[in-house]
Order: sequence, then structure tokens, then C-alpha cells
Amino acid sequence: MRRALLVLLVGAVAIAAAAAYVVRTEPTWYLRVRYPLRYEAIVTAHARNYRLDPALLAAVIYTESRFDADAESGAGAVGLMQLLPDTAKGIALRTGGRGFTVADLYDPEINVRYGSWYLRNLLDRYGTVRLALAAYHAGQGNVDRWRRRGAGIRFPETRAYVDAVVSARAKYRRAYADELGSG
Repeated sequence: MRRALLVLLVGAVAIAAAAAYVVRTEPTWYLRVRYPLRYEAIVTAHARNYRLDPALLAAVIYTESRFDADAESGAGAVGLMQLLPDTAKGIALRTGGRGFTVADLYDPEINVRYGSWYLRNLLDRYGTVRLALAAYHAGQGNVDRWRRRGAGIRFPETRAYVDAVVSARAKYRRAYADELGSG
């Protein structure tokens, strides 16, 4: 009986190790197909300007809109980084913009500029990528409330979002090391 359990355990460990190896060794061509990079010049310029990891910025865009500049959510978020118009208007005012219109958010350059500014501010405020991403997804008020209570990320969909962005960041680092300066 012990021998059978030992054989099962060793087999399970071997299968898990093989699966982990396969996941970690996805070929670059596959990652590039699965995780496309569009608007590369815009992403890298704003990542540099706002001191962001370009792979993180690409991962947020991928997770939010799959690089669809015309994306709109049911909640009213718009563009590549799925910014709410009120949030974007506040960013525009804080960064010297004038005459903001919602149509501006369909412009990839403006959308990524505003989203990068916002992400940098969240990183500065919360100090960790996971909390900044949680605030990007669930709002600063929710993250502040969770922190006051000493709790982690309380919304399952926000935890899933954070995990998805962090995973995508690793994929972008591997697939686009040369383009994003992550190599």
C-alpha cells in the first residue's frame, strides 16, 4: 500500500513538473500570437515618460481591451486602457489639457498617455503593483477601505484581474524583450 502511494505521489510530482515546464517554455512565436503588441511606439514612449515597466503597461492594455482602441465597456470605460470619461477628464485637467471630450479617449496616444499617468500615480500612492492594479480595476476608494480594514483584495473579479495582468506582464517580458527593453 505504501509503495503504491509512493508511486502515485512520484507520478503526480512528475506530471506537475512536466506541466510547469511546458507552461514556462511556451515558444516566443506562440506568445506573440497569443499576446499581441500594438501601438509599440506609444507604449514604450509613455512607459519611459511615466517610469513604468513597458511590459506592465502592455499587459494592462491587453487585459483591458486586447489592444482595441475602439473598445467600450458596459460601465462606460473607453479605449485601449478602458478609462472612465470622468477619470480621464480629471487627468486631462491635472496634466494641463483643455477642452477634453470623450472622443479623445479613442485616440491611442491620448488614451495611453492618460492611462500611464493614472497608473504611475496609483503605483506611487500604493507602492505595489498588485495594489495599484486593484485600484485601477476596483477604484481607489475600495482599495483604501480594504487597507484600513487590514484586508486583501476583497472582490474576486479584481483578484482575477490583478492575476491576469501580472501573468500577462511576464508573457510580454518574454515575448517582447527586445521591443520593450525587458531583456
